[in-house]
Amino acid sequence: MRFTAGAPTVCLPRLNAAEPRRLLAAGAELRDAYEPLAHLHVLAQSRQKEKTTVPQTAVRIATATQAATITSNSPVVTDWALRYFGPWWNATSAAPDADAAVVADVNAGRVTEIARRVAERPHEETVYANSRMLVGRGDDGTVAAFQPDGKTAYRAEPGGPPHIYGCEDVPVALAAARLVREVVRGRLLADGWSILHASAVVCDGQAVLVLGDKGAGKTTTALLLARAGWQLLANDRVFIRREGDRLRVLPWPSAAAIGLGLLDALDWYETVRERLRSGERLHPTQHRKVTEALHSGSRTPLWEESGKELKPQFFPDQLHTWLGLALATEGHAIRVLFPRITPGAEPALLDEDEGRAVAAGDFFTAGTEDRYPDVFGLLPVGLPGTEPLLELLGGLPRRSLSLGHDVKANTGFLARVTDPAT
Repeated sequence: MRFTAGAPTVCLPRLNAAEPRRLLAAGAELRDAYEPLAHLHVLAQSRQKEKTTVPQTAVRIATATQAATITSNSPVVTDWALRYFGPWWNATSAAPDADAAVVADVNAGRVTEIARRVAERPHEETVYANSRMLVGRGDDGTVAAFQPDGKTAYRAEPGGPPHIYGCEDVPVALAAARLVREVVRGRLLADGWSILHASAVVCDGQAVLVLGDKGAGKTTTALLLARAGWQLLANDRVFIRREGDRLRVLPWPSAAAIGLGLLDALDWYETVRERLRSGERLHPTQHRKVTEALHSGSRTPLWEESGKELKPQFFPDQLHTWLGLALATEGHAIRVLFPRITPGAEPALLDEDEGRAVAAGDFFTAGTEDRYPDVFGLLPVGLPGTEPLLELLGGLPRRSLSLGHDVKANTGFLARVTDPAT
């Protein structure tokens, strides 16, 4: 049946004859209690999927010594995981089993059910992956959550895998990729890894870490080196762990954001535009205005009112198939760069007094994580500090440098700075 709770209309499945009369009589009380459901559009196509038995598919994701499996009733979800994690972590198709780390199903009825329960009971509100999330916690430790924007719901019981439910394939695939990455993240942290806010490139197993404040040029520096023949290990974050007297680094798989101006400067703009015009797509988190700009041929950078730049968003595999970059799965850190973009400047080394060293603030911790709060209790507590890492990082050769907007000059300069002989 269908009923109207304010606007828009919402489908609640499998109601008996008495329930519609009770809901219709609830009036204003119903609208207040079901506020999250006002965002939930359950499509007829999604309802039909619930009635059809769909075989489960699975993907196993592994990096270093840790692994996790996603299972789903939608092959879109597992195909997405293969594409998202395959280039940087080892992602392979697997047989579904009872030990899945994340279960992610298209099931509109479960979304409605969980959203209703969260709304009816005391809950908190947070922002998860840049999207509003309502979170309810049971006395037994069960966590139920609902994200109105993506029409996705979550349920995690103590000792069991988190379950994700959605009305459509793509939002479920997005949520599943994020959550299984959080599962692996928790296991890596428990195994002694930390997360460093850095870009990284690798050559012959040796990694150059690129650090700096927001907007300093970490991504630009890494892409210039990758374009010149290095393998791209990470666009924004790396896992790092001390192993003896060396620092081992792993990628943090994620979509890569590259500004329209940088895309043009690196001679990738037309390639990307032609692929889009032929019907291919970039990552769905990309803002509509960016897609429109690429289709129209505009190269002018786009900005939100907050001052944040709107950028094209690439799947990890598109960095290779569209842009021709090679990707790395790990490396050992040998050098640290601190770039600074200065329009109109010639590339140059800065005096040591103008530079800086790696500091504790360059690491992500539970207290500084701004995109993925630990809603489901997947991360370990009481982790050791970063002092041992800082000691080794402080012993690596480091260079503070200024880059201009001349791609050829910047590339030649970076080649000299990263030459092992220097």
